[in-house]
Amino acid sequence: MTSETPSQTTVAVEPQARRTRPTRVGVVTSSARDKTIKVTVSYQVRHPKYGKYIRRRTVLHAHDEQNECHNGDLVEVMHCRPLSKTKCWRLVKVLQQAPRERGGGA
Repeated sequence: MTSETPSQTTVAVEPQARRTRPTRVGVVTSSARDKTIKVTVSYQVRHPKYGKYIRRRTVLHAHDEQNECHNGDLVEVMHCRPLSKTKCWRLVKVLQQAPRERGGGA
């Protein structure tokens, strides 16, 4: 006979799978601030009446922990919790680096 009550039994519960967070691919337009980059995501939408494709863009502020991005880099960013008033994206990886200018020009 066991003295275990139903409230003491342990049940293995599987952790719920996390929802995949939205990611965007864009070009770095500003990396002047410390640990912050400004990423421009460009896309096209079709005009509802005339059918012409219109270029639109969204500007995202993303967190760059190692300050590894520079202007012109193609990057992937992921949505995260708010880190500041305007920053709620973080850098996932640099997909393509822009050509760097060599210093020392006179």
